[in-house]
Amino acid sequence: MPHSLFDIPELTQLANAQGIVRIPMEQDVPFTSRVRALVDTAEFQRLAHIKQLGVASRVYPGAQHTRFEHALGVYHNALRYLWQLGKDARFHEIIDPHHAEVLLAAALLHDLGHWPFCHPIEDMGLPDLPPHEEFAAEFLAPHRELAEVLRSEWHIEPEEVLGVVVKQKGAAKTGDTPALRLLRSILSGPIDIDKMDYLDRDSLHAGVPYGRNFDKNRLMHSLVVNREGDGLALNYKGKTAAELMVFARYVMFSEVYWHHAVRSATCMFARAFFSLHRDLDLRQLFLQTEPDFIQTLRTKAVGTDCERLLEGVFGIKRLLYKRVTEYSLYQSPETYQRLAGRPFEFLVECADRLAKRLGAELNEPLAATDLLIDAPPPHREVEFNVEIFFPKEDVYRPLHEVSPVVEALAQRQFDDYVKRVRIFANPSCAKKIADVSNFDEILNRVIDETADDSD
Repeated sequence: MPHSLFDIPELTQLANAQGIVRIPMEQDVPFTSRVRALVDTAEFQRLAHIKQLGVASRVYPGAQHTRFEHALGVYHNALRYLWQLGKDARFHEIIDPHHAEVLLAAALLHDLGHWPFCHPIEDMGLPDLPPHEEFAAEFLAPHRELAEVLRSEWHIEPEEVLGVVVKQKGAAKTGDTPALRLLRSILSGPIDIDKMDYLDRDSLHAGVPYGRNFDKNRLMHSLVVNREGDGLALNYKGKTAAELMVFARYVMFSEVYWHHAVRSATCMFARAFFSLHRDLDLRQLFLQTEPDFIQTLRTKAVGTDCERLLEGVFGIKRLLYKRVTEYSLYQSPETYQRLAGRPFEFLVECADRLAKRLGAELNEPLAATDLLIDAPPPHREVEFNVEIFFPKEDVYRPLHEVSPVVEALAQRQFDDYVKRVRIFANPSCAKKIADVSNFDEILNRVIDETADDSD
């Protein structure tokens, strides 16, 4: 076992840039024999067949990067965080070399439980659907190669990795200690190694500048332990970098993750999956690679109303549904609030009824899947809540108290301003639907009826 953090082999290779693997953008990622042993397992290799941004590549052609590449980027960030925090005496008091090695393994494996199109499927809130983090436990079962590599090459128990990756499961098995909370903060917190990678990487591959316009190096060099010793904070010199990161995240959600065409493709996929999932073995489906996953759905959809949805997204000829209208909190607060946060099943029922009403209005029958309603899911994005340390005063202050930028973007209902309620329609009838003069009146009547019947 290493005597100090800087004796960890991967940190040594970070310093001398030997034994590396390269990922975009010109990142030299230390690749020791024990890292290779984890990466070469079948459980890890499946991540090379799952896109990071799912259907976004139908709108941003370059967004073909995988969770495999992202996992290596997060692991690289973990090394850089440890290198900086290793200079902090308080960090040394809490995190020993074994804790640090657990963090490295958790960084590599944090997306292990992801299946193709994981987030849009989870957003539907289907009953008995395991969160992807908990699904990771199946890949770390004692008989799996991955668990054997962790024990033999890293001298780490799989439960230790789960304790960092999956909060509830980990807390039950390993205890909720300050050290464990600090490791979780590094992996999944306001300024975590995951967010630090995906903002940059998603922006790079989507071909947009938004997620790259913040000073990663400055932010990393400002890392310190928070007041309680169980999470990350920033030295006051990192305040501006943190503000820019908050803005980068805001714009990436607005212009990429919730871009109207990306949401159209996402909504088409989600609506088809909702109708088909009851006839599928989800456990087996989630073990498939993305191409096999898509083919399973397309085969199941043949001859159903869902066929054109899936073919429009995944077929040879792309045919995405058109945006008929949208409602935001600040432009149409009443309609927005009536649909935002509603269960997916409610949105499907609303869309079905709306299609019937509009078909009657147009004297042109519409299929149930001709109209789709997309709305923010019930769960909300984590707010950007981090402390700034002012050494001269020896005081920690919440970033939102010392930054008007963060107070505005991260504390005032982030979700409500970047996520819209949108109604999409089959291109063959979208123009006619958009021209219905009393559309909003019909929609609100449908919402009332659906709500009454669901009570």
